[in-house]
Amino acid sequence: MKKNTSTSLSKFIFVVIILFINENVIAQYSQPQQSANPFWEKVQFGGGLGMSFGSGYTDISIAPSAIYNFNQYFAAGLGLQGSYVSSKNYYSSGIYGVSFLTYINPIPQIQFSINLNESYVNNHYESYYGQPGYTDNFWNTALFLGAGYRTGNVTVGVAYNVLFDENDNVYGDALMPFVRAYF
Repeated sequence: MKKNTSTSLSKFIFVVIILFINENVIAQYSQPQQSANPFWEKVQFGGGLGMSFGSGYTDISIAPSAIYNFNQYFAAGLGLQGSYVSSKNYYSSGIYGVSFLTYINPIPQIQFSINLNESYVNNHYESYYGQPGYTDNFWNTALFLGAGYRTGNVTVGVAYNVLFDENDNVYGDALMPFVRAYF
């Protein structure tokens, strides 16, 4: 009878060890995570935030955006923009709009961009040297063609507004440097 108890105990210990090893092996095996919606795996969010303050001068801008990566070479999306600029006792401006974004990456380090911006501009000029103040409200369209160096999620470059008009009082120059990041 002692032999049976010893054999039974050995079998029990053997079964427990096998189950323990089997459980560890199963726990180490993991299947790839399946997203509920693969669309969102290709969406990135980013944008810009800017603030500048000086003696009687304020400039605040925000530009959130989202893009969809069709593949490693092409992405497109939408952005919003809003800015407020004020120069004490002289000028204030509010600009609000939408952007249609296109990014082309021929190689991972280079990014070309085509950004169409449609903005509503509200400029208000205070009285100056006895002249009455006035308000200038209008729509402005800008088409920026850009090129930049890309590393990871950040791109640094310059864009040129092919529709630039110095009389619009929206952009100070046709060339605009940029830093953009998407996560």
